[in-house]
Amino acid sequence: MGRNPDLVNEAFREYAIHWGIARVGRLFKEADVPLSIALNAEFPAKYPSVWKEFRATQPKAPIIAHGINNTSQLLPLGRGLAEQKAYIRRTLSMIVGLTGITPHGWSSPSVYSNGDTMQAIAGEDITYTLDQMDSDIISRLETPDGPVVCLPYPVVTVDMGQYLARMKTPVDVEGVWLDYVSELASESRAEPAREATTVVIGIHPFVIGTPDGTAALRRVLTHFKMEDTVWLTDTESILKLADPK
Repeated sequence: MGRNPDLVNEAFREYAIHWGIARVGRLFKEADVPLSIALNAEFPAKYPSVWKEFRATQPKAPIIAHGINNTSQLLPLGRGLAEQKAYIRRTLSMIVGLTGITPHGWSSPSVYSNGDTMQAIAGEDITYTLDQMDSDIISRLETPDGPVVCLPYPVVTVDMGQYLARMKTPVDVEGVWLDYVSELASESRAEPAREATTVVIGIHPFVIGTPDGTAALRRVLTHFKMEDTVWLTDTESILKLADPK
């Protein structure tokens, strides 16, 4: 017989919503480090008090549209460009209506996108995306509907994949983040004339919103705040200075 409700597999996600999100917001506020928010469009209406508390700790953080949700309403892949544009338009409309903010960035829900997605987001006035997972540098992708700036978001720096697929603890993920960014910093010091490298670090509250997860992230932020070749910032601050070719 199946477990109904499946407390083991549902409780950690509920914990993330009701405890982890606020804890992450407080950490970044205390550390005085900017962050960007990848937001499912239905979240503010579904959990208004959670959103209000979190947003109060991060009132200026850029909002990146992250689809409607990550489970039952993903991008309509394989149904043509017009369908994707309609989905993106609906996502943006929901976020604007609930937050008053028009997102300029896009992250496909569950990172499921296809060959139509870049053109679709450009056509809906999205200027940058986190869907690029194969580079160390910012780049510009030209589409028939306009350009999209691609910010590197490598699989290895996403805590969710390390936690769920590879069974890594927050301390393990801490080591990955320290090694990944420290090596980029070392390369920069060795070749200061080279193009600046960028990495988006993906954090999820069911991994980093636990007390041990937050402690691990606090150590990472403290370490990199003391590193003179590392700039901890948000996506839109990067775009103000970047000039990708």
